[in-house]
Amino acid sequence: MPTALIVGASRGIGREMARQYLADGWRTIATARTEAQCAALSAMGAEALDLDVASVDSIAALGWHLDGEQLDVAFLVAGLYGPRNDGFPTDAEFDAVMHTNVLAAMRLLPLLAPIVAASRGKLAVLSSRMGSIGSRTAANGSLYRASKAALNSVLKDASIEFGPQGATCLAFHPGWVQTDMGGLGADLPVEQSVAGLRATLARLSALDNGKFYNYDGTPIAW
Repeated sequence: MPTALIVGASRGIGREMARQYLADGWRTIATARTEAQCAALSAMGAEALDLDVASVDSIAALGWHLDGEQLDVAFLVAGLYGPRNDGFPTDAEFDAVMHTNVLAAMRLLPLLAPIVAASRGKLAVLSSRMGSIGSRTAANGSLYRASKAALNSVLKDASIEFGPQGATCLAFHPGWVQTDMGGLGADLPVEQSVAGLRATLARLSALDNGKFYNYDGTPIAW
């Protein structure tokens, strides 16, 4: 039975990803920050682990829980948009977004990649087209954009370091999704976005290591 780890599965895309992997018969390990969220994931059939991606101690505890595991897929979904205004961010806003979207990846990817590599599996991060520099045409959400551009850099570094060891490392844009972050006016139901993400991830190979894709498999410029 293949195993998937979904980091940040308490709601939205992460929760739907856990649900779909479970429905397809995968053993699914899913993380959330609170006891109630973990209980809800357990009720779905997932193996729920408590994780605060902004806490180094919590990440260390995750490493302990995963000792001896083999992961076919690990997907870092947890993220934070931050302030909706485009004025200058406060220190607290900057720290919250960068700790969640960037520092967490810098800590988690080196922990997860060797486990994924042992299975010659796939390690993915949920980025955003807003983090693309090459295809950027707007400047709104500048803090979120900066954090996702930095996340892409972390992912690219992981692909260089861990790709030769067997981990295929990828970044994805999920589309504009009808979640708490995307809002009800977004283009895509969460079920469609996640189905596309999973299908694209499944058909990519080691030849695609270090690349950035839309949920439907369309390449995105860094």
